[in-house]
Amino acid sequence: MSKMDKSGQSLNQIKTSTNVVFNLVFLILAVMCVIPLLFVFSISITDEEVLRTNGYQLVPQVLSASAYEFLWNERLTILRAVFMSAAVTVIGTVISIALNTSMGYVVSRRNFKLKKIYTWLLFIPMVFNGGMLASYVVVNNILKLNNNIWALILPLACSAFSVTICRTFFRTTVPDSIIESAKIDGAGQFRIWSQIVLPISKPVMATIGMFAAFGYWNDWFQASLYIQDTKKQTLQSLLNQMQKNIEYIANNPYGGLSLQEYKLSMPTESVRMAIAIVIIVPIACTYPFFQKYFISGLTVGSVKE
Repeated sequence: MSKMDKSGQSLNQIKTSTNVVFNLVFLILAVMCVIPLLFVFSISITDEEVLRTNGYQLVPQVLSASAYEFLWNERLTILRAVFMSAAVTVIGTVISIALNTSMGYVVSRRNFKLKKIYTWLLFIPMVFNGGMLASYVVVNNILKLNNNIWALILPLACSAFSVTICRTFFRTTVPDSIIESAKIDGAGQFRIWSQIVLPISKPVMATIGMFAAFGYWNDWFQASLYIQDTKKQTLQSLLNQMQKNIEYIANNPYGGLSLQEYKLSMPTESVRMAIAIVIIVPIACTYPFFQKYFISGLTVGSVKE
């Protein structure tokens, strides 16, 4: 082995002490991310009277499933909302991947004549936007999507940030020689994108797919603006309304006798935490299946050999 190779390896090596420090830092960050979730779950299974007396504690003194029993009693409504959220998430994620990857592929081609114009069209929405009023007018008055499931999908379908990630991936990963060879064989741009580019783009598809899925699953604001039919409510919108009703009962000292009796018998703090668990756990369980592609999709192009 030459001296140059030895010196290059010595420069690329990480000291044992440095490696230990990095591992400790990442371990602390991981614990900081996990503890809040455990804390929320602990509160959700704690007796309501104990919460009123002793406050929040990481280890529950008295276990109680009253919060989940409360949600179980509303299971038919919640299951319908879960189905609506799942449908919106799946359909929206597929549409989002198709739109973001197609536009990212277009602006990644160096010989595309309108590349500069498209790049500015991507940059401007990342800095400025029309605001909530303009979005509401477009969706409700122009597109006539009020009380329609598409009002929950289309406004979030395309993201300038996701398109930028796709553009960087295609520019650094997909060689121009492959595109030129496909053109010589008579393939059109749509065929090149669908049959050549996408099959080798699993990391970036997983990355923007995760971003889109998180956005659709956690979104409640669109439903609160455009959905009035209770049968079309998403899980987040439904649970948000339930939490607001619980807060109203808990904070209303002038309610009637029946309202006050219901307030004393109904869990409040534990239900709020149970609602958070119901929202978080399903989408969090999907992340490990896409972790490898997700990380490689985010870091693509950051290191060049």
